[in-house]
Amino acid sequence: MAGLVLLAALGLVVLTMAADHLVVGAGRVARRLRLSPVVVGVVIIGLGTSAPEFLVSGLAAARGDGALAVGNLVGSNVVNVTLVLGLAGLLAPVVVRASVVRREAPLSVAAVVLFGLAVWCGLDLLAGVVLGVAGVAALIWLVRQARRESGPPMPAEVDEFLGEGTRPRFGRDIVRTFLGLAGTLAGAELLVVNAASLAERLGAPQVVVGFTLVAVGTSVPELVTAIQAQRRGESDLLVGNLLGSNLFNALFGGAIVGLAGGVRDAAVGLPILGLMVLVAVVAWALLFRGRRLTRPEAILLLSIYVVTLPALL
Repeated sequence: MAGLVLLAALGLVVLTMAADHLVVGAGRVARRLRLSPVVVGVVIIGLGTSAPEFLVSGLAAARGDGALAVGNLVGSNVVNVTLVLGLAGLLAPVVVRASVVRREAPLSVAAVVLFGLAVWCGLDLLAGVVLGVAGVAALIWLVRQARRESGPPMPAEVDEFLGEGTRPRFGRDIVRTFLGLAGTLAGAELLVVNAASLAERLGAPQVVVGFTLVAVGTSVPELVTAIQAQRRGESDLLVGNLLGSNLFNALFGGAIVGLAGGVRDAAVGLPILGLMVLVAVVAWALLFRGRRLTRPEAILLLSIYVVTLPALL
């Protein structure tokens, strides 16, 4: 038992560290290829920070552990807008632009709702294709909207994320990208295998392990990014990263699960799916109300996670 826990924890550590190198390496390679900062920021960094969720859920679905795969995606979406956003809000009030709560937030909520419906109706191959097409459409829309923003399109945020002031070497960054990808795959495999074995040994449903241990672990990159952004006063980067993570988890993560094997049973119940949609709507409403998240509201989000988790389990 202790060995399974240690191996799963090792998988989380390897996954987190390797995913960071994967994103930074791919982002620097993209910049050296003269891709637009918008493309690097939205596509490379946005999708890259969700790589742990993608790989863990994809590998779990391919192994036939569909409940673990979906539990990870649902749990990550809940953790992002309750635990992560709540902890960031405790550090300082989260202030966002009107465009974020008017465009990105409802798009993220819509993606979560679509994903929830797909899981409830049966996340099969067809549902995976639908989610994938919706994800591509959302990604194109986000890139176009970012290009329409006045001023330079996120150059400071992108440069800081990739290492401002550094002089990357093209060959070294390519190697870093591939090693990061290999490490992410190895960490995901280590986590999935041992998490599934741990669930079987404890007699716990896989969805419970996915919703708790695996979901919190794969959300570590979002948590670290959120805390760093909040300390620097970059609330837009913080909220955009969390909303974008939920959108990509729901659409592309759901598509990967559907294409990799899907969920052949109803292990993920309506209460958990309802919680995922509810917290997405609540977070949107709190941000929309005053374009800021105060400390009392951050405590509310944290309380939702703390209170509802034991009830769901």
